[in-house]
Amino acid sequence: MDLTIECQKRPEGSKPNALRRSGRIPANLYGHQGTESIPLTLDAKVVERLLKQGSVNNTLIDLNVTDIPWRGKTLLREVQVHPAKRTPYHLSFFAVAGHGDTDVEVPLNFVGDAVGVKQEGGVLDTPITQVQVRCAPESIPETIEVNVSELHLGDSLHVEELVLPEGVKIIAELGQVVVSVLPPQASADTGTESVS
Repeated sequence: MDLTIECQKRPEGSKPNALRRSGRIPANLYGHQGTESIPLTLDAKVVERLLKQGSVNNTLIDLNVTDIPWRGKTLLREVQVHPAKRTPYHLSFFAVAGHGDTDVEVPLNFVGDAVGVKQEGGVLDTPITQVQVRCAPESIPETIEVNVSELHLGDSLHVEELVLPEGVKIIAELGQVVVSVLPPQASADTGTESVS
């Protein structure tokens, strides 16, 4: 998914809390010129829309800083949220153009009905729901599909068995279990009530 958002350079000496009160969210852009960062502000409504449509370390964002001017491909690297209000507090963007391959986290999309669940009474267990990969910014997959239909009771799929799009490399631990079909828990079968 590609998103385009506009923002402005943060005025020098501006206070983050005053910006937030006026409907602006402070942000930073890193990686556009080595280690230098640019302080930015975004409209709070733009941030709200961005967080509904995109996700951290996964969505490629075409960032347009209108008053410098600077435009380029970025990844949303971090979202700080206010501890009490749960509203976005600060964002960090990382410019990816010209940096070669980048590391991102991609959600796993589990498809199909496992034989071990449907016919053998097992329970599908998904210990991880995303995986870290390395690829060119323009090749970031929105999701990686995991077909579970052939899994029987006691079967597992590991990270190394994932089918990846071309140009995408796994950098997570290959032996890690992605999904397995577990036997039904004994307590569910006995029907006994727990006493508290």
